[in-house]
Amino acid sequence: MLPNGYRYVFWIARNIWAPFVLFGMGFWVKKVNAFPEKEKSLMLIANHTSLIDVMVILRLRKTPFVFVGKKELVKIPIFGFIYKRAAIMVDRSSSKSRYGVYGRAQQVIAKGYSVCIFPETEYKDESIILNPFKHGAFKLAIEHELPILPLAFLDCKRKFPWHTFHGFPGDLRVKALESIPTKNLTPIDIPIIQEKAFKKIKTALLDDPKKHTENAISLWKKSK
Repeated sequence: MLPNGYRYVFWIARNIWAPFVLFGMGFWVKKVNAFPEKEKSLMLIANHTSLIDVMVILRLRKTPFVFVGKKELVKIPIFGFIYKRAAIMVDRSSSKSRYGVYGRAQQVIAKGYSVCIFPETEYKDESIILNPFKHGAFKLAIEHELPILPLAFLDCKRKFPWHTFHGFPGDLRVKALESIPTKNLTPIDIPIIQEKAFKKIKTALLDDPKKHTENAISLWKKSK
């Protein structure tokens, strides 16, 4: 469980760790449009195209939020040390661990924190625009009536992909999309909002005038 002083952990991760990593690698985060800050708690979701996505999303909001992420990431040197203190970790091979996420998330939300989940099923596939979404983030959002804020990471797949042979430094643009309300929804509505969120992010990636996601896929295919 996250420490009671998590706000300080989040502040360090957002204001010291993330900028150090990003600037040290030649990246800076650029918001394409205005981001909402007033909501007490949100479900933040985004396309997951790079290990650097975690640092990018930390720079987007000053209001503390908590990641829900896979347990294996804590093994990464330095990154894992911070991630362990900023995330609810889940062992995806264990149904008990997956179920336990909901109880731990409930405690986090009760403290007024937002939650961040990368919902794609197989995010390391470099050959497609956006992988299908798992339902966990949407189930959690409905259970706690959290508005869902979809975010489109427009540059990470091109500039710092999982296979980094064609990356390069520069700005990492992020676009906040129209939020999806969940109040008065039930589990039967999960597929509807899941599809709505998927379409919003995929459309934003395809409509990007720089076409960085599509270019990244083309480069990856040429290298095979």
